[in-house]
Amino acid sequence: MKHKTQVAAENGKQELLITRAFNLPVEMLFQAYVDPKIVAQWMGTNVVRLENKKYGSYRFETADASGNIVVQISGVYHEFVPNQKITRTFEMEGSPFPAQLEFLEFEALTERTSKLQMHIVFRSIEYRDQLLQLPFAQGINMAHNRLEETLTKIK
Repeated sequence: MKHKTQVAAENGKQELLITRAFNLPVEMLFQAYVDPKIVAQWMGTNVVRLENKKYGSYRFETADASGNIVVQISGVYHEFVPNQKITRTFEMEGSPFPAQLEFLEFEALTERTSKLQMHIVFRSIEYRDQLLQLPFAQGINMAHNRLEETLTKIK
């Protein structure tokens, strides 16, 4: 079955291109990345910090059923243009992957639909390829499905 979220990885490059069209206005899609309550819902995480501005930072923590922190994600915004783009670092603490650079571009397709394009740059081709050995494409597709479901309920 083909995923709605497409992940492209060109051989010999240390980057990924992730593309997804949503049945959401671009403003709503952008809110899914900047509104702490919405982020917490679709990502299933606790938003510890979310400073939506250039040089602002973010931190998310996910706990297990016993309350133990099992995932910590953090980064810094380098560019922040509402409803258009976010450039940020992304680092999952305790994982074998170093920080990566992410370029998120939000585009209105119609008044009611939009597209997200994520260009992710890894430290090396090897790190990118290690990530692709995991069920990454399936996971990001599932996350984007949750994002769309969450915002559809809010509409």
